[in-house]
Amino acid sequence: MADQATAIRNTPLAGLRGGSPAAILTPAAPASRISLRASPDAVSALSAALGVTLPVRPKTSASTGKRHALWLGPDEWLVIDEDGKDLMAAAASSDVMHSAVDISHRNTAVIVSGPGAEVAINSGCPQDLSLAIFPVGACSRTVLGKAEIVLLRTAEDTFRVECWRSFSPFVFGLLSEGAEDAGH
Repeated sequence: MADQATAIRNTPLAGLRGGSPAAILTPAAPASRISLRASPDAVSALSAALGVTLPVRPKTSASTGKRHALWLGPDEWLVIDEDGKDLMAAAASSDVMHSAVDISHRNTAVIVSGPGAEVAINSGCPQDLSLAIFPVGACSRTVLGKAEIVLLRTAEDTFRVECWRSFSPFVFGLLSEGAEDAGH
């Protein structure tokens, strides 16, 4: 078989920094991602194959090292590997019926951190992000302005904002404005 060329993609937010002392914005490093759909009877085998327990309750996530599984629906997860490992191969090794789509190049992420992180995100997101309602490990698919995002709280003052790379300049810009407001 002939060698296949692989597209090299630039990170859409490379070199950008933003925010304020209250809320710092950092483009996340490239990561592997799959959109995963499976029935409840496949969860155990997929969890074992992926090396991270697929959560089965709304608004929850699970992490093992730099691999994260985010519950998006009763049969839907976003799985992220920050080390860029082959998630498609891992899911395929489960030998159970599932649907997995590699979305590594479709998505990108912004890390929002600092004491004003909630305020910065809430400048465009209507969801209650207070620690009592949205604790560490909570995740949800929601909106930021007019863009769909997947939000994961990774620490008391840190969030991972996943978005489609085509919306990333808008998302970064809106978060930058929110971060400036959080600093006042």
